[in-house]
Amino acid sequence: MVNTDTKIPKATIKNWQRIVDVIANIANVPASLVMRTRAPHHSVFVASGTKDNPYQVGLEFTLNEKLYCYGVLKDGKLVVEDANCDPNWADNDDMEHGMSFYLGYPLHWPDGAVFGTICVLDKRRNRKALLFRDALLEFARVIEADLKLLVEIEARVRLEQQLQATLDKLELRVEERTNELKEANTALRILLLNVEKARDDYDANILRQIKSLVVPTLNKLRIQLNEDATASAYLHLLEEGLKSITASMPDQLTTFFDRLTPSEKDIAMMIMSGQTTKGIARIMSREPSTIEFHRNNIRKKLGLNKSGQNLRSKLLSIQKTWG
Repeated sequence: MVNTDTKIPKATIKNWQRIVDVIANIANVPASLVMRTRAPHHSVFVASGTKDNPYQVGLEFTLNEKLYCYGVLKDGKLVVEDANCDPNWADNDDMEHGMSFYLGYPLHWPDGAVFGTICVLDKRRNRKALLFRDALLEFARVIEADLKLLVEIEARVRLEQQLQATLDKLELRVEERTNELKEANTALRILLLNVEKARDDYDANILRQIKSLVVPTLNKLRIQLNEDATASAYLHLLEEGLKSITASMPDQLTTFFDRLTPSEKDIAMMIMSGQTTKGIARIMSREPSTIEFHRNNIRKKLGLNKSGQNLRSKLLSIQKTWG
């Protein structure tokens, strides 16, 4: 719905001023007016600058049946050639200024709401003005076209304001969301740090328990097995295994040992500790040829079967990646 209180720009009023001045000149009338209606009032909005024009901008009337413009708004147009001879208009309000001749048309906003009227007035029957009635109607259409343009501009401005408000809200939401993500990232980093700390604390606790509970027992066991070479060797393997656990053996060595058989794992650990084939055979109560067979399998699994690289050196080099 059109806002009938829409402000008319000065540039538009200036154009309408030229229109009423042209109308007054062509129709040869003392008064050509654009009236604006805000019921119950009806006032002069633009007045021709003719010498004998008694109507000044701002002059206000109250709409009533004795006002020419009331008849225009009621019937869609009004022609009064001589109010003195027309009993309906003989005592109308404009007779105060002697304006017995009147010709006018209504002006509407685009939605049909009343804006006002455009009219010419004279103190005599004006034949020239009567012949000008079609042109006056066209001028009325020009003014209504201006009103339509003003409404469209106002609607566009309002739409732009709404769009800007929406963009402002979106920008605010994006900013809020960005802050939420920053807070979430901060919380996640804190959580990860807490997880890492908890893991470190857990590892440290396991290490303390091994050192306080397991290692003393192994030391006592070593004293009891001092004369048993085989048992001492396995005890040594057990200690090395515990070292591997407490040192958090990495994936490379863990993956490799998973590929070995139980016997190959024992032999590999003894090789890393410096035992010879004969020494390993004696500890495990096996033939040296059997130990050599397992050594060759270990070499194959390490990709050393066609190279001259020392097996112990290779195993130790893997150990260094985690030791």
